[in-house]
Amino acid sequence: MNITTGTVLVSTPLMDDPNFFKVVLLITEHNENGAMGFVLNKPFPRTLNELVEFRQCAPFKLYEGGPVDQEHLFFIHRRPDLIEEGLPVSPSVYSGGNFKQAVMHINGDPGSDKDLKLFIGYCGWDTGELETEIEKGFWRISPGSANLLFSPAEGLWEALIR
Repeated sequence: MNITTGTVLVSTPLMDDPNFFKVVLLITEHNENGAMGFVLNKPFPRTLNELVEFRQCAPFKLYEGGPVDQEHLFFIHRRPDLIEEGLPVSPSVYSGGNFKQAVMHINGDPGSDKDLKLFIGYCGWDTGELETEIEKGFWRISPGSANLLFSPAEGLWEALIR
């Protein structure tokens, strides 16, 4: 089993954790300390401009990235030309970077949701924990493309679990 950054995981019916019921994950970091990623298909019930510190921003969809650190925003994007300092996750997808530039992109481009996703919280695993979950059949590795990662959440799990 080869888990790397950019790996897409789909939860299986064997997964009994409600945080991961019918979710699609993108792994954004995997190393000797464990793994980190974001749930791509769980919309958060509020938009960016409904958060007090971002009330001047455009309304922009937020996602529940995971159960860890739900006090902070995280993001992935495919616009390194507009958002500097992102870490490559795959050949055309980046994690994080200059958040002010990301907000400028959101406010300046009504179609920015096609190349940027914002998350509240993230998913994290200690060393070997994710691999154990995959061996137990809780996750299926799925091919992922940048278009898939930035597609609407509705029906994403159903399309990939087949």
